[in-house]
Amino acid sequence: MADALLGRAPRRAALKPIRFLLLVALFCIASCGSGMLLCEAQRQAGSASSQNAIVLEGDIRGAQNHSYVEVPFEVPAGVARVTITFAYTGREQHTALDLGLEDPTELRCWSGGNKRLLTVGVSDATPSCLPGLIPVGKWNVLIGVPNIRPQLKAHYTLHVMFSRTGLVADEPAELFAPLRAGPAWYRGDLHMHTGHSDGTCPSQAGKMVPCPVYFTADAAARRGLDFIAITDHNATSQYDAMRELQPYFDKLLLIPGREITTFYGHINLLGTTQFVDFRLGSKSVPDVNTLLRRAKDIGALTSINHPRDATGEICMGCGWTPPGAVDMHLFGAVEAVNGGSEDAAHSGIPFWEAQLDRGFRLTGIGGSDNHRPMMPLSEAGSIGSPTTVVYAKELSESAILEGIRAGHVFLDLSGTKDRLLEVTAKAGGSMAHMGDGLEAAKDLVMSFDVHVMKAAGGTVVLLADGKEIQAADLVVSGDDQTKHVLWTSDGRRHWIRANVKGSDGEWWLVGNPVYVNW
Repeated sequence: MADALLGRAPRRAALKPIRFLLLVALFCIASCGSGMLLCEAQRQAGSASSQNAIVLEGDIRGAQNHSYVEVPFEVPAGVARVTITFAYTGREQHTALDLGLEDPTELRCWSGGNKRLLTVGVSDATPSCLPGLIPVGKWNVLIGVPNIRPQLKAHYTLHVMFSRTGLVADEPAELFAPLRAGPAWYRGDLHMHTGHSDGTCPSQAGKMVPCPVYFTADAAARRGLDFIAITDHNATSQYDAMRELQPYFDKLLLIPGREITTFYGHINLLGTTQFVDFRLGSKSVPDVNTLLRRAKDIGALTSINHPRDATGEICMGCGWTPPGAVDMHLFGAVEAVNGGSEDAAHSGIPFWEAQLDRGFRLTGIGGSDNHRPMMPLSEAGSIGSPTTVVYAKELSESAILEGIRAGHVFLDLSGTKDRLLEVTAKAGGSMAHMGDGLEAAKDLVMSFDVHVMKAAGGTVVLLADGKEIQAADLVVSGDDQTKHVLWTSDGRRHWIRANVKGSDGEWWLVGNPVYVNW
């Protein structure tokens, strides 16, 4: 029903492997006589079909100068993205080949000669390409030949790759290479809006208008963030702008997300461009568990946004008030701090801690919820205020989301560039960090090392199930200090986490738990 309502074609089951192999084989037989495609390459493509990739090779000759050559391939059912890479010989002899892509009904891409990679998805595409539904049938790579010398031959190689879902993790590696290699604490913002929903900024004439995605990315870059998730309300149109901007912002990872906005609460959905029906309470989405199961089925990371906000005419559906029982196991995170709600009286921390008390291992994250990217970065709720800091193996979307799922996260409520909070727990010969679990028998004395940087004047506060663990000398007096706290286990289940309270009385840093005996 949702597909029909929103103008989307129903997704059909993918071709069975044997059927697809027969299709490729028949295509090879039909193509070999043309001399344009190599039969051996086509046979290799058939054997690789289970990996959603085919290879097309051929030659362009001097007699084909000033012509257009079509290189056909078949797109099976169930494809959400087509990606191609293009390489050819003869450049040193001034051979120039242009690149385009046709689906069964229209021209989807034309890059001229300036691109060697094109991708076309349902909601985003390479600049010079059109996003949209991926029809089944014969497509063509279109090669334009603006120049090749009469006696020359240029050999081309095309890799055609199919993605079956909207998950970025399912995209070919050529599209999601890490922006930075190696493990580190990476800083970002997981909640913000652009002109694709209700994000605004002043126009040249000073009028408030829908704000282009560029200004959100630019503000994040000026803040010094490593990643952002743009989460417009129920929208997927922002992904096309993000695809265009990512090559320019090559130090800032742009993670696709959206804020699923319902009448009973808001849910951030991260890591996929695939559509999820947001009409909670309708026949197609009768309850929130249905919505969450669909999100889980497509591999999305979900979190509850600003759960303690009031719901009313000022902020419709902003508080968390879903009818019926909610399976909290379907969530991965809670927005513990929303921009402008950093103080304990308004933050989502009490709601988050209540879920921890109930036994749900949900990662506490933060988001600015910024709607005006041009606001000064010194103001609360500006982009990166608060900052979510994630320990990840590299700066890539899959690694950042993996770090969030693992709970390797702390929040920098002031949005600094360099404050650090690390917690290491030890019990016997075992060790754990934020987000990890640790077994501790009754009467075993555990040690907690809280490493803090750039927070001089603050005070470390260690909490067990929300109650402060009393310890002496927890005031941070230098830029790089580690505080040691001992705690005796009673053998039961507990969550233990650290905060840093500032000399100004405000929370500076908020840590995620170490889980004891879970």
